[in-house]
Amino acid sequence: MRVLIPSALALLLSGCASLSADGGYSDVQALAQARSAQPVPARPVAGAAAERQLAELLAKPLTVDSAVQLALSNNRGLQASYAELGVAEADLVQAGRIANPVFSFGRIKGHEGIELERTLTLPIMGLLTMPIALPLERRRFEQAQMRAAGELLRVADDTRRAFYSAVAAQQSAAYMEQVKDSADASAELARRMAAAGNWSKLQQAREQAFYADTVAQLARARQAKVAERERLTRLIGLWGNNTQFQLPDRLPDLPAAPRDIQNAEAQAMANRLDMLMAQKELAGLAASLGLTRATRFVNLLDLSYLHNTTPDGEREKGWEIEFQIPLFDWGTARVSKAEQLYMQAVHRAAASAVDARSEVRESYLAYRTAYDLARHYRDEIVPLKKRISDEQLLRYNGMLIGVFELLADARDQIMSVNAAIEAQRDYWVADSALHAAMTGAGGARPAARASNAPAAAAAPQH
Repeated sequence: MRVLIPSALALLLSGCASLSADGGYSDVQALAQARSAQPVPARPVAGAAAERQLAELLAKPLTVDSAVQLALSNNRGLQASYAELGVAEADLVQAGRIANPVFSFGRIKGHEGIELERTLTLPIMGLLTMPIALPLERRRFEQAQMRAAGELLRVADDTRRAFYSAVAAQQSAAYMEQVKDSADASAELARRMAAAGNWSKLQQAREQAFYADTVAQLARARQAKVAERERLTRLIGLWGNNTQFQLPDRLPDLPAAPRDIQNAEAQAMANRLDMLMAQKELAGLAASLGLTRATRFVNLLDLSYLHNTTPDGEREKGWEIEFQIPLFDWGTARVSKAEQLYMQAVHRAAASAVDARSEVRESYLAYRTAYDLARHYRDEIVPLKKRISDEQLLRYNGMLIGVFELLADARDQIMSVNAAIEAQRDYWVADSALHAAMTGAGGARPAARASNAPAAAAAPQH
């Protein structure tokens, strides 16, 4: 009875454990919200309300915030990752419940009559190890929540990058249209000048070659525009008529000053989800190591209550204990495996810390460089090219230069604007990469991608 009563009480208490209504998403939302610059929506649900929200967001040109909101609500891959939460929570609830008792009944008919055997077996080993196993599963559940929060932040970061790249590709394609129109006008004028005998065949061929190169580059710019838009479409999970969403005509302006982050490495170490997950993993493996050491000799212990009826009608009662005898396996291999798994996690956590510090330093330098380059294009190169163009126009009006020099200068100015667009895009991508490095979303990734827009062909020399 000293054993049966505590077992019954534990069974009664373990029955109180149940699955949560949202599968642990509320904690995921809180983890992501503490590391996100915009509100993290509740776990999305299908229905008329979701359709109305989608229609409201698509009724006007997307912003980076509305694009992220769509991704967090519609990205099917992100929704699928939440299933891991349910699995981890089920394991946690199961760890808080001891195994069901086993009842066996036997009926044996012999020469002396019928003998009945009744056995009720309680798994004592599971009850004894529950105080260690339950915190272990709780830590695993917390790790699953951190992984889900990290996936949420990764999707948000990917969406920001895709949004800025799509807007920049659209903006660059529009400028390439201007380059093509300029080259078309120049080639047509060259044809007429050559027909009138005022230009040589070489000069005409150069203008025609520039026009042909520009047509090819425009095709690449249009393809890049479609590719970046489709990448954004996949992330925000749209299909059908909803893919006809509108994007802004231009990228957001640069901020007045770049972010100045003090003690970036220390902040990242305290805030990155991958580092918090490593800490949880170490704690879980340490507890698992303790459990393995505690059960290295005996890992099966069952208590059975016996109630038999003999053929002559007499009743026999008693109890039985079943456990393994550590005759051949003393558990040394299991303990050694657990120790090596723990040391493996220690070294991986240390390596992750080194990588994280390096990633933060690299991302911050890339962010500052991208800001300085974008500002340099905005404040120095583009205004200087415009002043040159204005001066060339004055010279053309004074008949000091010809129309082809004027057209070539206009093409050069448009190329500078395209380069400024790419620099501005790279800044916003680097800004998102820095935020990801500080939160551990998505791991180490380059701050800025290579330009999708083709480089402009050099203006022909006359």
